[in-house]
Amino acid sequence: MKSRMRWALRIAVLATATRGRSLAAQAAQTAPAPPPVTVGGIVYAQYLYQLRDTAGTQNNFDVTRGYVNVIGKFNGGLYTRVTVDLFSVAASAGNNDAGSYSYRLKYAYAAWTPGKSVLTYKLGMLHTPWLDWEETLWDYRMQGQMAMERAGYLVSSDLGVGIDGKIKDDKVNLQVTLVNGEGYHGGVGDKRKDLQARLSWRILDTDDNSRVGGLRVTAYGQLGKPTGGGTRERLLGMVSYRSKLFTLAAEAATTVDSTTGVGELNGHVYSAFGVYHFSHARAAAIARVDITKPQAGVDNNQTTRSIVGASYQLTPNLRLLGDWDFLSYQTTPTPAQEASRSQGLFQMQFTF
Repeated sequence: MKSRMRWALRIAVLATATRGRSLAAQAAQTAPAPPPVTVGGIVYAQYLYQLRDTAGTQNNFDVTRGYVNVIGKFNGGLYTRVTVDLFSVAASAGNNDAGSYSYRLKYAYAAWTPGKSVLTYKLGMLHTPWLDWEETLWDYRMQGQMAMERAGYLVSSDLGVGIDGKIKDDKVNLQVTLVNGEGYHGGVGDKRKDLQARLSWRILDTDDNSRVGGLRVTAYGQLGKPTGGGTRERLLGMVSYRSKLFTLAAEAATTVDSTTGVGELNGHVYSAFGVYHFSHARAAAIARVDITKPQAGVDNNQTTRSIVGASYQLTPNLRLLGDWDFLSYQTTPTPAQEASRSQGLFQMQFTF
């Protein structure tokens, strides 16, 4: 009798376990697939105090930037992105909207990666090769623009076609674009185009195996003509090191700009930055120096920007940054330059 009861219990336990595995398998098979289209965004907000502004006019809160991203991932290696750029309207003559906020298109492109190819093909309003890559390495776009963009030499998005490449787990990362050259806010321009290319080679691995991780040598070049004719040329080289603990980078660039019938400007830009993440903490320290010389060989036209600060990752979606941003001139600054060249900032970045 006892033997029969033991057998009955064993059969019941086995049947229950088998049914549980079957239900789990059915649940896995019927679980909804992730949606092909997702919506997210990022916002930069800040409090700014100009330390040398004796009139006290710049002591304010602001939302400096916001992006709404609509991302599509479809079968066949198709990827799409539309990004709306929300920005504050600057004051200008006859502008009644100064101080308010507006929006414009920042990205709108389709990308296709055929099969297991290391190349991705893009068409539309897309990332230009340098700034998106450098901002990913620096990781503090919330503080402000990178040196080449702040000086007016590069833009982060333009209309055209491009090819992205990731070779041997991003040991080699490259991007080539053919674009109008006017930027996402400059219109379509004329028949003249710009060719842009970046190549980054990881010569030493670290515990960061992302596309910007490791010890890398990176080069960028741009050759084109502005609307109406002339020359637009950019050459840039960078050495960078990034691990989970810290980031170090140094770059040097030369620029050539001219328009038909106007003299040529030959500029130099140098930038170096570092980020140190404190072990077992959410805090980090940042520092950066940008040197801009719009015309080489000419005295007293150089500016030097110094940035130091500390950040804290409050949650995975919220980062806080306190920093000091100081701009020095080779010549005596004007009263307006003197008032605005030293800024204390408390900044916030949140994603959703």
